[in-house]
Order: sequence, then structure tokens, then C-alpha cells
Amino acid sequence: MTGTADPLVLDLVEWIGREPRLYSEVIETWRTSCPRLTIWGDAVDRGYVARMPTVEGLRVMVTEGGARFLRDNRRGS
Repeated sequence: MTGTADPLVLDLVEWIGREPRLYSEVIETWRTSCPRLTIWGDAVDRGYVARMPTVEGLRVMVTEGGARFLRDNRRGS
């Protein structure tokens, strides 16, 4: 991983990886007022997460690239 935001991107992808989340929940939980912390945008731009329409609304899920990112950056328990 490179950059100061990567650990936070990893946190976001791990959190979504536990269960698909509603888009509104993701945005509410990961909102930031700092323009330099673009965790959500970084995860989307890198292809780690994607929005998928469902009956309940937009759901955010980890992509294949996100799953690889998680495997490559597995943290010790």
C-alpha cells in the first residue's frame, strides 16, 4: 500500500466486505469534511467497490479487485 489514505481505504473495503451495505449507509458512515480524505472516491476509482441497484436501493459491494486488495493486504488478527 502507498499513501496515507490507503489504511482508511482498506478499512472501508473490509467493512463493506463483511456484508453489502446500502449506499446511503456507506456515505453517512464514511462522510468527511476534509477534501484531502477522499476514501470513498479512492475506493471507487481503484475499482475496489461498486454500487449495484437492488429492490432495497443502491447497495455497495466489494468487487473482484477489492477482494484481491483485501487478500494482498490482510492484517494480522
